[in-house]
Parts: sequence; C-alpha cells; structure tokens
Amino acid sequence: MTGVKVAPSILTADFTRIKEEINSIQDAEWLHIDVMDGHFVPNITFGPKMVADIRKWTDQVLDVHLMIENPDQFIPEFAKAGADYITVHQEASVHLHRTVYMIKNLGLKAGVALNPATPVMALEHILPDLDLVLIMSVNPGFGGQSFIPASLKKIRWVRERALELGLTDLEIQVDGGVNLKTAPGIIKAGATILVAGSAVIGASDRAKAIAQLRYCGGNLV
Repeated sequence: MTGVKVAPSILTADFTRIKEEINSIQDAEWLHIDVMDGHFVPNITFGPKMVADIRKWTDQVLDVHLMIENPDQFIPEFAKAGADYITVHQEASVHLHRTVYMIKNLGLKAGVALNPATPVMALEHILPDLDLVLIMSVNPGFGGQSFIPASLKKIRWVRERALELGLTDLEIQVDGGVNLKTAPGIIKAGATILVAGSAVIGASDRAKAIAQLRYCGGNLV
C-alpha cells in the first residue's frame, strides 16, 4: 500500500503572506482550498482569483472545495483559474449528476462532499461517476474543530462500496479534525487523502508534520 496523500488546508494560513505559507508546505502532494460563500456555510473566504494566484506559485494538485450555493455558476471560473479537482456538496447541488459532468467536461477531476448529518447512501447512484469522495468529519465553515467519530463508518462504507464496484482509483478524502491522534483510524477505515489545517499550518515544523501524518497509519512509500 502506498502512503496516503496529505492536503494541507490554507484556511488557517496567514493570507497576508500566502506565498510564503504555500512555500512552507511544498512537501505535501495536494493543496486544499476551501471556498465559502457565507450562505451554504457561515463563513466567507475567497474566489477564483486566489486560486489563479496560487496556481502561479506551485505545481501541487489544487484541490478546490466549493462550500457554496449554486456551484454550477462558479465552476467554469475555478476551472479557468487552474483547479485540478473541484468538489461540490451533495447538499448544495440540485442536479448533482449534471454538476459532476460539468466539472469533468471542463477537463477536471470531480468530487462530491457530504456533511456529517448527510447519509452516506446519498452517494450510491453517483459513486461510479466520481473521482473523489470527501467525507466531512466536522461541520463545514471553520477550522480547528474536533473530529466526529461517526465519520469512520462513512469512510468504511465508501471504501467497501468502491471495492465492490471496482472503483480502484477513487480517492477518499477526509476533512475535519485530522491530526496524529485521529489519522491512524481514518487511514485504517480507507481514506487516501488527509486534509489537515491546524495539524500542519499550526505546526512549528510543517514538513515534519506532513511526513508524520502521511506515515502515521503504517503506510509505506
């Protein structure tokens, strides 16, 4: 088994020195960018220009998580800005299949996120069309929250169902309360990507924090 990928979230970064912040987490394979509109979640972050600027500074996979209402309206702009993956929320997408294929038809990888209270079975009929499933292990909107243990059951369901369907390339991402204490169980349940905000951005040695998360589940290079 190869090591899981780490996707530091820039939500807790210092935006006044964002280029330096990104340079400090270059050891990570992915960069997680939370886009919030103040409607779907009770916080506001940034739009496509920030993604376009970040794209100039790094070759990392740009993983754009749209925590917004009416995502179809903004997907083309984030694709143009340089996103590699765009993830939308099942709860925010009225016509989810259409939205997923809007992302794919723009040449990007498509993901769907589920809030903690959303049944994982909501993915049953869209799972074969996805490149990524994002299990929210906290209620979205703010960093620094504690991991919700029931999320592990969701991760296991997605992994087992993906295996049953032969979806060997499906990425299972977990976001919220990911740290050295929770990560081993998350990895064991079947996650392939760990989104980490405070556990990486808040660390004095960010490269070490990334490496510790990547291998804390006993994964091999």
